[in-house]
Amino acid sequence: MTNATKVEESYFQEKIVSRYTDVISSKLGGEIVSVSNEWFAKAENLIKPGKPIREAARFTFAGAWYDGWETRRHNPEIADWVIFKMGVASARLIGCEVDTAYFNGNQAPYISVEASTSGDIDANWEEIIPKVACGPSQRHFFIRNEGLTDTAYTHARLRMYPDGGIARFRLFGKVVPIATLDASAVINSASCLQGGVCVSASDQHFSPASNILLPGRGHDMSDGWETTRSREEGHVDWAIVKLGFRTRVSKITVDTAFFRGNYPESITVEGIDTKEESPASDDKGWKFIVERSKTTADAEHDYAIEGGEFYTHVKLTMIPDGGVKRLNVWGTAV
Repeated sequence: MTNATKVEESYFQEKIVSRYTDVISSKLGGEIVSVSNEWFAKAENLIKPGKPIREAARFTFAGAWYDGWETRRHNPEIADWVIFKMGVASARLIGCEVDTAYFNGNQAPYISVEASTSGDIDANWEEIIPKVACGPSQRHFFIRNEGLTDTAYTHARLRMYPDGGIARFRLFGKVVPIATLDASAVINSASCLQGGVCVSASDQHFSPASNILLPGRGHDMSDGWETTRSREEGHVDWAIVKLGFRTRVSKITVDTAFFRGNYPESITVEGIDTKEESPASDDKGWKFIVERSKTTADAEHDYAIEGGEFYTHVKLTMIPDGGVKRLNVWGTAV
Protein backbone atom coordinates (compact mmCIF):
# COMPACT_ATOMS: atom_id res chain seq x y z
CA MET A 1 0.00 0.00 0.00
CA THR A 2 1.29 3.45 -0.96
CA ASN A 3 1.80 5.99 1.82
CA ALA A 4 2.53 9.69 1.64
CA THR A 5 3.59 12.36 4.10
CA LYS A 6 2.32 15.93 4.12
CA VAL A 7 5.26 18.32 4.56
CA GLU A 8 5.93 22.03 4.94
CA GLU A 9 6.63 24.20 1.90
CA SER A 10 10.27 24.87 2.86
CA TYR A 11 10.99 21.14 3.16
CA PHE A 12 9.25 20.41 -0.15
CA GLN A 13 11.23 23.18 -1.85
CA GLU A 14 14.54 21.80 -0.57
CA LYS A 15 13.91 18.09 -1.09
CA ILE A 16 11.67 18.03 -4.14
CA VAL A 17 11.51 21.24 -6.19
CA SER A 18 15.31 21.71 -6.24
CA ARG A 19 15.97 18.08 -7.21
CA TYR A 20 13.13 17.09 -9.52
CA THR A 21 10.96 18.42 -12.35
CA ASP A 22 7.27 19.33 -12.53
CA VAL A 23 6.62 16.89 -15.35
CA ILE A 24 3.04 17.92 -16.20
CA SER A 25 3.63 21.69 -16.42
CA SER A 26 2.29 23.37 -19.54
CA LYS A 27 5.72 25.04 -19.82
CA LEU A 28 7.15 21.62 -20.73
CA GLY A 29 4.26 20.72 -23.01
CA GLY A 30 2.10 18.92 -20.45
CA GLU A 31 -1.54 18.78 -21.51
CA ILE A 32 -5.00 17.58 -20.53
CA VAL A 33 -6.07 14.30 -22.16
CA SER A 34 -9.57 14.00 -20.66
CA VAL A 35 -11.63 15.19 -17.70
CA SER A 36 -14.78 13.98 -15.97
CA ASN A 37 -16.34 17.43 -15.56
CA GLU A 38 -15.27 21.10 -15.70
CA TRP A 39 -18.53 22.99 -15.38
CA PHE A 40 -17.32 26.02 -13.44
CA ALA A 41 -13.64 26.20 -14.44
CA LYS A 42 -11.35 24.45 -16.92
CA ALA A 43 -8.93 21.69 -15.93
CA GLU A 44 -6.25 23.26 -18.15
CA ASN A 45 -5.80 25.93 -15.46
CA LEU A 46 -4.27 23.30 -13.15
CA ILE A 47 -0.99 23.17 -15.04
CA LYS A 48 -0.63 26.86 -15.90
CA PRO A 49 2.62 28.50 -14.69
CA GLY A 50 2.41 31.16 -12.03
CA LYS A 51 0.23 31.64 -9.01
CA PRO A 52 -3.58 31.57 -9.22
CA ILE A 53 -5.47 34.86 -9.05
CA ARG A 54 -8.96 35.85 -7.89
CA GLU A 55 -11.47 38.27 -9.39
CA ALA A 56 -14.34 38.15 -6.90
CA ALA A 57 -16.68 40.30 -9.00
CA ARG A 58 -16.20 38.28 -12.18
CA PHE A 59 -18.93 35.87 -13.24
CA THR A 60 -19.48 33.68 -16.28
CA PHE A 61 -22.53 31.87 -17.67
CA ALA A 62 -21.66 28.92 -15.38
CA GLY A 63 -21.20 31.00 -12.23
CA ALA A 64 -18.33 32.63 -10.31
CA TRP A 65 -15.04 32.72 -12.22
CA TYR A 66 -12.12 30.78 -10.72
CA ASP A 67 -8.52 30.43 -11.84
CA GLY A 68 -8.44 26.66 -11.44
CA TRP A 69 -10.48 23.53 -12.07
CA GLU A 70 -14.00 23.35 -10.56
CA THR A 71 -16.70 20.76 -11.16
CA ARG A 72 -20.45 20.93 -10.58
CA ARG A 73 -22.00 19.94 -7.26
CA HIS A 74 -23.53 16.62 -6.25
CA ASN A 75 -21.24 14.31 -8.20
CA PRO A 76 -23.01 10.91 -8.43
CA GLU A 77 -19.66 9.14 -8.86
CA ILE A 78 -16.98 8.52 -6.21
CA ALA A 79 -14.67 11.18 -7.60
CA ASP A 80 -14.05 13.66 -10.39
CA TRP A 81 -10.80 13.24 -12.31
CA VAL A 82 -8.36 14.74 -14.81
CA ILE A 83 -5.89 12.77 -16.96
CA PHE A 84 -2.65 14.52 -17.94
CA LYS A 85 -0.07 13.68 -20.58
CA MET A 86 3.38 14.56 -19.27
CA GLY A 87 5.48 17.11 -21.10
CA VAL A 88 8.50 14.80 -20.87
CA ALA A 89 9.08 11.38 -22.46
CA SER A 90 8.46 9.67 -19.10
CA ALA A 91 9.24 10.13 -15.43
CA ARG A 92 9.61 8.29 -12.14
CA LEU A 93 7.40 10.13 -9.65
CA ILE A 94 7.99 11.24 -6.06
CA GLY A 95 5.55 13.93 -4.88
CA CYS A 96 3.06 16.65 -5.67
CA GLU A 97 1.69 20.05 -4.73
CA VAL A 98 -2.07 20.65 -4.60
CA ASP A 99 -3.09 24.30 -4.29
CA THR A 100 -6.69 25.10 -3.38
CA ALA A 101 -6.12 28.89 -3.46
CA TYR A 102 -9.40 30.86 -3.34
CA PHE A 103 -11.49 27.69 -3.15
CA ASN A 104 -13.06 28.08 0.28
CA GLY A 105 -16.26 26.14 0.87
CA ASN A 106 -15.99 24.67 -2.60
CA GLN A 107 -12.51 23.11 -2.39
CA ALA A 108 -11.79 19.45 -3.07
CA PRO A 109 -12.07 17.72 0.34
CA TYR A 110 -9.73 14.86 -0.68
CA ILE A 111 -7.45 14.00 -3.60
CA SER A 112 -5.39 11.08 -4.84
CA VAL A 113 -2.85 10.74 -7.64
CA GLU A 114 -2.35 7.79 -9.99
CA ALA A 115 -0.09 7.18 -12.99
CA SER A 116 0.09 4.96 -16.04
CA THR A 117 2.02 4.34 -19.24
CA SER A 118 -1.20 5.03 -21.15
CA GLY A 119 -3.71 7.86 -21.08
CA ASP A 120 -6.76 5.63 -21.51
CA ILE A 121 -9.49 5.89 -18.88
CA ASP A 122 -9.42 2.11 -18.42
CA ALA A 123 -5.60 1.93 -18.29
CA ASN A 124 -3.77 0.14 -15.50
CA TRP A 125 -3.62 3.10 -13.09
CA GLU A 126 -1.14 2.71 -10.23
CA GLU A 127 -1.37 4.66 -6.99
CA ILE A 128 1.27 7.37 -6.51
CA ILE A 129 -0.28 9.45 -3.70
CA PRO A 130 -3.10 7.78 -1.72
CA LYS A 131 -6.34 9.53 -0.81
CA VAL A 132 -5.40 12.50 1.39
CA ALA A 133 -7.32 15.44 2.84
CA CYS A 134 -7.16 19.00 1.48
CA GLY A 135 -8.10 22.15 3.35
CA PRO A 136 -9.56 25.33 1.87
CA SER A 137 -7.48 28.01 0.11
CA GLN A 138 -4.00 26.67 0.87
CA ARG A 139 -1.06 24.83 -0.65
CA HIS A 140 -0.61 21.16 0.24
CA PHE A 141 2.66 19.28 -0.28
CA PHE A 142 2.86 15.49 -0.34
CA ILE A 143 5.89 13.18 -0.68
CA ARG A 144 5.78 9.43 -1.26
CA ASN A 145 7.19 7.54 1.72
CA GLU A 146 8.51 4.91 -0.68
CA GLY A 147 10.56 7.48 -2.62
CA LEU A 148 10.74 7.49 -6.41
CA THR A 149 8.53 5.04 -8.24
CA ASP A 150 10.26 2.12 -9.93
CA THR A 151 8.24 2.68 -13.09
CA ALA A 152 8.68 5.60 -15.49
CA TYR A 153 5.19 6.84 -16.38
CA THR A 154 3.86 8.92 -19.27
CA HIS A 155 0.43 9.93 -17.90
CA ALA A 156 -1.03 10.92 -14.53
CA ARG A 157 -4.55 11.11 -13.11
CA LEU A 158 -5.66 13.50 -10.38
CA ARG A 159 -8.84 12.50 -8.56
CA MET A 160 -10.86 14.67 -6.15
CA TYR A 161 -13.44 13.20 -3.83
CA PRO A 162 -16.26 13.72 -4.55
CA ASP A 163 -16.10 17.06 -6.42
CA GLY A 164 -15.09 20.71 -5.92
CA GLY A 165 -12.21 22.92 -6.95
CA ILE A 166 -8.40 22.94 -7.17
CA ALA A 167 -6.38 25.91 -8.40
CA ARG A 168 -3.02 24.35 -9.33
CA PHE A 169 -1.47 20.89 -9.47
CA ARG A 170 2.28 20.21 -9.69
CA LEU A 171 3.61 16.66 -10.08
CA PHE A 172 7.33 16.11 -9.52
CA GLY A 173 9.60 13.35 -10.67
CA LYS A 174 12.90 12.32 -12.22
CA VAL A 175 12.78 12.67 -15.99
CA VAL A 176 13.58 9.52 -17.95
CA PRO A 177 14.35 10.72 -21.49
CA ILE A 178 14.18 8.66 -24.64
CA ALA A 179 17.50 6.81 -24.71
CA THR A 180 19.76 7.33 -27.70
CA LEU A 181 21.61 4.34 -29.07
CA ASP A 182 24.53 6.61 -29.95
CA ALA A 183 26.39 7.73 -26.82
CA SER A 184 28.45 10.07 -29.00
CA ALA A 185 25.36 12.05 -30.07
CA VAL A 186 25.57 15.73 -29.08
CA ILE A 187 22.68 16.53 -26.72
CA ASN A 188 21.69 19.52 -24.57
CA SER A 189 22.15 17.81 -21.20
CA ALA A 190 20.96 20.88 -19.27
CA SER A 191 17.47 20.59 -20.76
CA CYS A 192 14.72 19.58 -18.37
CA LEU A 193 13.63 17.13 -21.07
CA GLN A 194 16.96 15.33 -20.58
CA GLY A 195 16.71 15.41 -16.78
CA GLY A 196 18.53 18.69 -16.12
CA VAL A 197 17.53 20.34 -12.82
CA CYS A 198 18.33 23.74 -11.31
CA VAL A 199 19.46 22.76 -7.82
CA SER A 200 20.14 26.24 -6.40
CA ALA A 201 20.22 29.93 -7.28
CA SER A 202 21.26 33.18 -5.61
CA ASP A 203 18.09 35.14 -6.46
CA GLN A 204 14.80 34.39 -8.22
CA HIS A 205 12.86 37.55 -7.49
CA PHE A 206 11.03 38.00 -10.79
CA SER A 207 11.08 34.46 -12.19
CA PRO A 208 12.61 31.09 -11.27
CA ALA A 209 16.04 29.98 -12.47
CA SER A 210 14.57 26.61 -13.50
CA ASN A 211 13.08 28.39 -16.52
CA ILE A 212 16.50 28.47 -18.22
CA LEU A 213 16.19 24.69 -18.73
CA LEU A 214 12.89 24.83 -20.63
CA PRO A 215 12.70 23.82 -24.29
CA GLY A 216 12.51 26.43 -27.07
CA ARG A 217 13.02 30.19 -26.78
CA GLY A 218 9.69 30.94 -25.08
CA HIS A 219 7.26 33.75 -25.76
CA ASP A 220 8.26 36.69 -23.50
CA MET A 221 10.35 37.53 -20.41
CA SER A 222 8.05 35.63 -18.06
CA ASP A 223 9.53 32.21 -18.79
CA GLY A 224 13.17 33.17 -18.31
CA TRP A 225 15.21 33.78 -15.15
CA GLU A 226 15.33 37.36 -13.84
CA THR A 227 16.84 38.69 -10.61
CA THR A 228 16.49 41.96 -8.70
CA ARG A 229 18.58 45.00 -9.58
CA SER A 230 21.74 44.92 -7.53
CA ARG A 231 23.08 48.04 -5.81
CA GLU A 232 26.29 46.71 -4.27
CA GLU A 233 29.75 46.82 -5.80
CA GLY A 234 30.94 43.42 -6.98
CA HIS A 235 27.49 41.79 -6.91
CA VAL A 236 26.77 38.72 -9.05
CA ASP A 237 23.85 36.33 -9.41
CA TRP A 238 24.26 32.62 -10.14
CA ALA A 239 22.32 29.43 -10.82
CA ILE A 240 23.64 25.89 -10.49
CA VAL A 241 22.32 23.19 -12.84
CA LYS A 242 22.70 19.46 -12.38
CA LEU A 243 23.03 18.03 -15.87
CA GLY A 244 20.85 15.16 -17.02
CA PHE A 245 23.97 13.03 -17.42
CA ARG A 246 27.72 13.38 -16.91
CA THR A 247 28.66 15.35 -20.01
CA ARG A 248 31.77 15.93 -22.13
CA VAL A 249 30.93 19.56 -22.94
CA SER A 250 31.59 20.88 -26.45
CA LYS A 251 29.44 24.03 -26.61
CA ILE A 252 27.55 26.39 -24.31
CA THR A 253 24.63 28.56 -25.43
CA VAL A 254 23.37 31.44 -23.29
CA ASP A 255 20.18 32.99 -24.68
CA THR A 256 18.93 36.45 -23.66
CA ALA A 257 15.77 36.29 -25.80
CA PHE A 258 13.22 39.00 -24.83
CA PHE A 259 15.64 40.52 -22.29
CA ARG A 260 16.30 43.81 -24.04
CA GLY A 261 16.97 46.37 -21.32
CA ASN A 262 17.71 43.97 -18.49
CA TYR A 263 20.14 41.39 -19.89
CA PRO A 264 23.32 40.81 -17.83
CA GLU A 265 26.33 42.97 -18.64
CA SER A 266 28.48 39.82 -18.69
CA ILE A 267 28.31 36.12 -17.89
CA THR A 268 30.61 33.29 -16.91
CA VAL A 269 29.98 29.55 -16.97
CA GLU A 270 31.80 27.12 -14.69
CA GLY A 271 31.68 23.35 -14.45
CA ILE A 272 32.36 20.72 -11.83
CA ASP A 273 32.54 16.93 -11.83
CA THR A 274 31.19 15.74 -8.49
CA LYS A 275 28.97 13.17 -6.80
CA GLU A 276 27.34 15.92 -4.73
CA GLU A 277 23.67 16.51 -5.49
CA SER A 278 23.98 20.27 -5.04
CA PRO A 279 27.57 21.56 -4.83
CA ALA A 280 28.13 24.88 -3.05
CA SER A 281 28.52 27.97 -5.21
CA ASP A 282 31.99 28.53 -3.71
CA ASP A 283 33.18 24.92 -4.01
CA LYS A 284 36.87 24.92 -4.95
CA GLY A 285 36.22 22.33 -7.65
CA TRP A 286 34.53 24.78 -10.05
CA LYS A 287 36.46 25.40 -13.30
CA PHE A 288 35.75 28.08 -15.87
CA ILE A 289 34.23 26.74 -19.07
CA VAL A 290 33.36 30.21 -20.38
CA GLU A 291 35.45 33.09 -19.09
CA ARG A 292 33.79 36.46 -18.48
CA SER A 293 32.03 37.45 -21.69
CA LYS A 294 29.82 40.43 -22.53
CA THR A 295 26.25 39.71 -23.58
CA THR A 296 23.84 41.56 -25.82
CA ALA A 297 20.08 41.99 -25.84
CA ASP A 298 17.68 39.41 -27.21
CA ALA A 299 20.33 37.08 -28.69
CA GLU A 300 21.81 33.59 -28.51
CA HIS A 301 25.46 33.57 -27.46
CA ASP A 302 27.39 30.45 -28.48
CA TYR A 303 30.71 29.45 -26.93
CA ALA A 304 32.73 26.58 -28.41
CA ILE A 305 34.44 24.56 -25.67
CA GLU A 306 37.77 22.83 -26.14
CA GLY A 307 39.46 20.32 -23.85
CA GLY A 308 36.84 17.60 -23.75
CA GLU A 309 36.37 17.60 -19.97
CA PHE A 310 33.43 15.93 -18.23
CA TYR A 311 31.09 17.81 -15.92
CA THR A 312 28.09 16.82 -13.81
CA HIS A 313 27.03 20.39 -12.96
CA VAL A 314 27.41 23.86 -14.43
CA LYS A 315 27.13 27.27 -12.80
CA LEU A 316 25.87 30.22 -14.82
CA THR A 317 26.85 33.58 -13.30
CA MET A 318 25.28 36.89 -14.35
CA ILE A 319 27.43 39.98 -13.76
CA PRO A 320 26.05 41.87 -11.98
CA ASP A 321 22.38 40.80 -12.42
CA GLY A 322 19.58 40.74 -14.97
CA GLY A 323 17.79 38.12 -17.00
CA VAL A 324 18.65 35.05 -19.07
CA LYS A 325 16.19 33.07 -21.15
CA ARG A 326 17.93 29.73 -21.69
CA LEU A 327 21.13 27.86 -20.89
CA ASN A 328 22.08 25.01 -23.21
CA VAL A 329 24.98 22.70 -22.40
CA TRP A 330 25.85 20.68 -25.50
CA GLY A 331 27.94 17.55 -25.28
CA THR A 332 28.15 13.77 -25.25
CA ALA A 333 28.04 11.00 -22.69
CA VAL A 334 31.36 9.55 -23.91
